[in-house]
Amino acid sequence: MRVSEGQVTVSVPEQPDAGKGADVFFNPVQELNRDVTVAALRAYRERIDGVSSYLDATAASGVRGVRAAADGWETTLCDFDTDAVALCEENLERNDLAAEVRHADANVLMHGEAFDVVDLDPFGTPIPFADAAVQGTKRLLCVTATDTAPLCGAHFESGVRSYGTVPRNTEFHAEMGMRVLLSAMVRTAARYDIAARPILSHATKHYVRTYLEFEHGATVANDCIDELGYVHHCQHCLWRDHDYGLIADPPEACPVCEEHLQTAGPIWLGATCDSEFAAAVSDHVSEDMGTAEKVGELLSTLGTELSTPTHYDQHRLCKRWGRGAEAMDTFVEKLRDAGYDASRTHYGGTTFKTDADVTEIREATTE
Repeated sequence: MRVSEGQVTVSVPEQPDAGKGADVFFNPVQELNRDVTVAALRAYRERIDGVSSYLDATAASGVRGVRAAADGWETTLCDFDTDAVALCEENLERNDLAAEVRHADANVLMHGEAFDVVDLDPFGTPIPFADAAVQGTKRLLCVTATDTAPLCGAHFESGVRSYGTVPRNTEFHAEMGMRVLLSAMVRTAARYDIAARPILSHATKHYVRTYLEFEHGATVANDCIDELGYVHHCQHCLWRDHDYGLIADPPEACPVCEEHLQTAGPIWLGATCDSEFAAAVSDHVSEDMGTAEKVGELLSTLGTELSTPTHYDQHRLCKRWGRGAEAMDTFVEKLRDAGYDASRTHYGGTTFKTDADVTEIREATTE
């Protein structure tokens, strides 16, 4: 079937179940992901002079690479599957675009050549490609992970194996998944004396997406490692806290209810988004994007979202407290009126971030 996204029309295998099947992979659900990518690439080209080369490392149908080529990038599309390579070539020709298509192992290619921007969007975890992707990236590494169950701790052993950390399945699972991925990528880059800092990240539906800007040097890589640490979480009263460092030092018990705490980490505790870059990306969302309205809403929320490493769900809190929920804007405003920082999050309609702890949240929002 043919699919139109942005400025291009591509042929993709008919896959009605969100990209599942034996044919070349294509996930229609990730159109928003690809729309954000195009806008982010436009913004990054303005942010950094001279960036021009882009690698779609696991191209499949080639839709990402074709859209990048249509936007003026010197594009290379790579896939190991011969059917995928043929489809990439067909889709470039269909749109009268020039780009290089490589029939190659992406790891081999990225170990041998470097590109200003590398886009890593594999099926499942990106970790098997992480070392090569770091080596093959000059300025910006874009990464998607669709294995959200291991990332957020729902598949615990798989998460430990893949990401080299201890994930925990909490009610802030989207935040957990994003920060587990960032931890793995930051640690991978640091091995090569590279600081990989996220300038835009989001967890949408069943995937996590992040854009990592590179800076070279042992000192700046050390600075990134310093932003790793642990989250301590009480499943009973929902209290949580975090501390920096690679050695876990959790409290003996929850300071509020004295129940046992779960500890996750090392995860990324730093900012996951640069608000100025999010605003710049928003300026480059165009009307030809099928998810333009949703992308605009997402970027607007990301630009004002606090950088705290966990979030709360008002409905879950109120249920625990035995009281009814209220309008989110009212709830957040009560926290601000009490002197706390607070913001909505991009994860859902009832989630929020704040620097208040769970006891302070309850006191600030009680009538």
